Amino acid sequence: MDFIINALQSGLASLAAYLAAHVLLCLVPAFFIAGALSALVPQQSIVRFLGPNAPKYVSYPAAAGAGSLLAVCSCTIQPLFAGIYSKGAGLGPAITFLFFAPAANILALSYTGVALGAEFAIARILLSLAFGIGIGLLMAIIFARDEAVRISENDIFADSGGIPRRNLVFLGTLVALLIAGTLKMDWLTAQLLTVEWPNPSAVSLQTALNLLVPVNELKGEEGLSLHGLVLIGLLALMGVAAWRGLETILDGFNRQTAIVIGLVVATLAFAALKIVVSDTGIRITVTGRTVAVTALCLAIFPLARRFELWDMQQWLWETWRFVKMIFPLLVVGVFLVGVIRSFIQPAWIQAIAGSNTVQANLAGVVFGVFMYFPTLVEVPIAKMFLSLGMHPGPLIAYLMADPELSLQSILITAAIIGKFKAWTYVGLVALFSTLAGLAYGSWVDGMSLAMLALAIGSFITLLVLVATVLGRRQRIEEAH
Repeated sequence: MDFIINALQSGLASLAAYLAAHVLLCLVPAFFIAGALSALVPQQSIVRFLGPNAPKYVSYPAAAGAGSLLAVCSCTIQPLFAGIYSKGAGLGPAITFLFFAPAANILALSYTGVALGAEFAIARILLSLAFGIGIGLLMAIIFARDEAVRISENDIFADSGGIPRRNLVFLGTLVALLIAGTLKMDWLTAQLLTVEWPNPSAVSLQTALNLLVPVNELKGEEGLSLHGLVLIGLLALMGVAAWRGLETILDGFNRQTAIVIGLVVATLAFAALKIVVSDTGIRITVTGRTVAVTALCLAIFPLARRFELWDMQQWLWETWRFVKMIFPLLVVGVFLVGVIRSFIQPAWIQAIAGSNTVQANLAGVVFGVFMYFPTLVEVPIAKMFLSLGMHPGPLIAYLMADPELSLQSILITAAIIGKFKAWTYVGLVALFSTLAGLAYGSWVDGMSLAMLALAIGSFITLLVLVATVLGRRQRIEEAH
């Protein structure tokens, strides 16, 4: 019985910590961006650059370039991926975007360089770029027939279509909100005003939370702060109000709609505050992030007035649709990750990942999936394991897989593109992450760059040839 209780507590602790620390400033803006992409960006504009008929030398670099600007994890990228895919982006470029954004965004690369060294950062971006485009191309080849059906059903054309300037400004403000809430820059973390609030009851409550949801850095358990507890309460209120205020938004705005919008702004602003429970009470700090997030939230209102009322109704409806599709799977996935994580001992991974073998690199991939850490948290964990003797090869395999794959992201991807496509993607990511670890580990162990490039190029060429042959066979069978 204690075994089951501990597993359930680990799952609930994982869920509580995730909702308190990562959903608000990352996932909430991402949902609104996805809604704007779906409602306000003409389909032809997406298809023009990322569509299945766009030149590959345009669509795949564009997908990787867009992903490099977003400091997001495998869960936060899902609504954005769903948004561009539903608007007509080709499966290949959409998959490249899905892969590249968590693995090699600017913030992740910068942090990797600072914490692990320039060699790790360079290896991460080169391998992510090559394999992200490679996985996208393979997915497009394997599922070419399904893509043809999707194009014909959706009547996708890319001959014309531009994005109105007001739409670009509106979308850019939402993206800026996401970036302001996630980037770790000096001007965002600068402390502008600090207020001390003596409150002994807050100290007692934080002590109780520390016992209920303890911090365990080795397992990626971040604990739950009093600030986080309040944010979870606000998130729950937001959900209740959204169910009544956004479910029928296409019929018109109502009082609950105004309440949910107000709650979103207030919650994001509150999340951007730095609130710490000290020995005597609560220390509330206004930072540059607080000002930036609040200002950007308020800037959305005058920008929204430039649109027709129906446009805003569609934006809010599409946002709510993505929330209903993705958020429940996210909650279930994070809970399951916490349960599974309670059974896995990091020492097991360390014992088999001390050398650059296939088994060691697979262990790094599996560890990255089942010990999923939020974006950027994987870097200090990687630094810890490097100091404990993990070989650089399996470490790169872990760094490639952890931002990409988690149980919750797999569930969400399956809901967006279908189970077979999703598990094919998972298999390709696992395969390429293992290959990335073996390649980097071989270079560290002394293999020349020429031999390494030849080996990787031969492997990718073989995969593309096999996928091409399978695709041709499918088309021949379909023709007969």
